[in-house]
Order: sequence, then C-alpha cells, then structure tokens
Amino acid sequence: MTLNIDAERKTGLRGRTKPGAAAAERPLVGEVLGELSSWNPREFIAAFQRWHQGSISLIHLNVLTMLEANGPMSMSAVAESLDISVASATGVIDRMEARGLVKRQRHPDDRRVVLVQPAAGGRKVFGDIDNRRRKGLAMLLARLSDEELNGLLIGHRALRGARLAMSEQAGPGAAFLRTRTLRAQAARGRIAQSRATET
Repeated sequence: MTLNIDAERKTGLRGRTKPGAAAAERPLVGEVLGELSSWNPREFIAAFQRWHQGSISLIHLNVLTMLEANGPMSMSAVAESLDISVASATGVIDRMEARGLVKRQRHPDDRRVVLVQPAAGGRKVFGDIDNRRRKGLAMLLARLSDEELNGLLIGHRALRGARLAMSEQAGPGAAFLRTRTLRAQAARGRIAQSRATET
C-alpha cells in the first residue's frame, strides 16, 4: 500500500472547506484523524517507558515539561499545576533537585518568591528521550518505501504548517505552542550539530 498524499493534497485544495469544518463534511479528514489518533493511552505509556527506560518518573517528567512550556515557575504554581499541596510539591522538587533535574532561584523582583527552573540534568532528559524516540521511529520508518516516506513527509510538513497557523490565529494565549515548537526545532538542530562534530 502506498501513500499518495501529494495527489490528495492537489484535489483537496480545490475541495477545501472553511477551517473547523466537521470531519463528516470531508471524509478524508475523518480517515486521517482516525490514523493519527490510533494510539490508545496504554500504547503511548508503553512507548514512553521504552523511550525513557525508567530513568525518570512520570511526575518528574510532567514537572520538566511544564517548566519547558512555561519557563521558571513558583512553587505554588507548580503545586497548582500538579493539583497537589505546596508541601507535596516541595517534596517532589527536593527529589528532583537532588538528582540535578531542577534548580531553585529567588525571583529577581521579589526575593520572597522561589522559582523552579530546569537544571542541566533536566535538559539532558529531553535530549535522551528524543534520541531513543528517534531511534525507535527510524526502525519503524525503515519499513516504508521511498514513495510512502515522501508522502508522509509532505503530509507532516503540511500538518506542522497548519498547526503553527492555527496557533497564530489563537492569539497570545497560544504563544507557548509556537515557543515550544521553535525550542524543539532548535534542540534538534543542536543535537544534529553535536553529532556532526563527533564524526
């Protein structure tokens, strides 16, 4: 079976409806949605466990993800985001700090407020997980033909463009999505550059 996304996009451009059109109005949207959402939560957790290989707990990864998306956060903001007490959040951050995943610093404008931010170990976690994820995906993609890979590449680039356009329309509230995407792209560039210098 081959993917002929390029041909579908040419015909789809003519038949495109307004953004937000229901999948029922465009059956192809429903089919693609079904494929994109075919992973159930159990499969996702299993894949994540393979990627991080038990090196970090889910709650620690959750904290690092929040800090990556939002920047430095106060202890009360961390507690609220995790839906736990400040005392419990302090225990989580204590353990993460002991492992070199996060660090604390005083707020520059209010010394009473302690901010939590990723440390070098926390940033390394994302790099390690990304490397393992890329290796797993490479094994999967190696099973596809060049034609299928080309169609997949076209589709994913179009999807990324649509996602960025949607975040721009959503206004300032979605700025974190653009920032996270740009940070991820920059991180991939740094990883590729470091690999190139190693060879």
